[in-house]
Amino acid sequence: MAERILSLRELNRATLARQMLLERETMPVPAAIERLVGMQSQALSAPFIGLWTRLKDFKREDLATLIDNHTVVKATLMRGTLHLFTAADYLRFRTTIQTALDNIGNSITRSRDATFDLEKILTAAREFISEQPRTFAEISAMLTALEPDIDIGSMRYTVRTQIPLVQVPINSGWSYPGNPTFTLAETWLGQPMAKENRLEELVLRYLAGFGPASVKDAETWSYIPRLKDTFEKLRPELVVYRDEKKRELFDVPGMPLPDGDAPAPVRFLPEFDNLLLSHDKRTRVLADEHRPKVWARGNLRLAATILVDGFVSGIWKVEKKKRAATLTIQLFTALSKQERAALSEEGERLVRFVESGAETFEVRFAD
Repeated sequence: MAERILSLRELNRATLARQMLLERETMPVPAAIERLVGMQSQALSAPFIGLWTRLKDFKREDLATLIDNHTVVKATLMRGTLHLFTAADYLRFRTTIQTALDNIGNSITRSRDATFDLEKILTAAREFISEQPRTFAEISAMLTALEPDIDIGSMRYTVRTQIPLVQVPINSGWSYPGNPTFTLAETWLGQPMAKENRLEELVLRYLAGFGPASVKDAETWSYIPRLKDTFEKLRPELVVYRDEKKRELFDVPGMPLPDGDAPAPVRFLPEFDNLLLSHDKRTRVLADEHRPKVWARGNLRLAATILVDGFVSGIWKVEKKKRAATLTIQLFTALSKQERAALSEEGERLVRFVESGAETFEVRFAD
């Protein structure tokens, strides 16, 4: 039987449905984070805003409490970047993700032409961090004193990718400071990492959260290479589709496939949201012509974006001057009066969430 071909809009709506962006959902915060298979968290406010835009009646303390009681952790995971994970998922998948972290760490070391005794570096770092939580400035100073002739960037990144570490939270703001300390994950969580490689389970979780998706999509999301064999093992229990360019797409049976014309309300996404980072072909949510505007400074920073009719249609930022908070929207395309009104209404709710201590709130369009 011929595989069903999914249009671009059908892919868009399917992905938005998995990502809780077609309608805000009611579920416990840990369940939402696990459904998203973690949340990218370089920007301190990003996971809070990401949950606010996906869950009904979400409040900042709903996540802050879970971080404080060790139910949720912040650590280096997918693509070697900071992610917020539930402790349960972190313990479950950290060993599986090590393959990607190995590749990332090795590439940094090769690019800097650095050679060093790996075990010596890791043993010294582990002992140093076990004494008390450390900033990476402190870790770097210790490593430089230990090996003054070796590239510090290579040693620092090796520690970050080889030793399971979590950030230590604080009890204010967005739960983590700008200059955080790190501690050993097993000490923080009081449990060892699962030793099993759960790659097949991780792929299934990815498809449930981001599918339908190709092998290359999953590799882009995880940085784990050569996933074709894993998909072939799973093929008997997966549904297979094609996109309009005949690329093979895999999915978990029973997942939602809304009509391409299903209503998609305006949504505000935070910086670095995984919706824009987890597919090889990102046109299901972001047109190629708009990518330079979202990655305006290269690939080092992904702007906060807005979705209109399910697709990225602009970027936004919040600024606070004295007691006045302003959310500014920069549109990529012309919108209807109704769409601009919807953005204004949603934007005012967001600016009040982000800068709750302000006295006045405004939403403005840069155009």
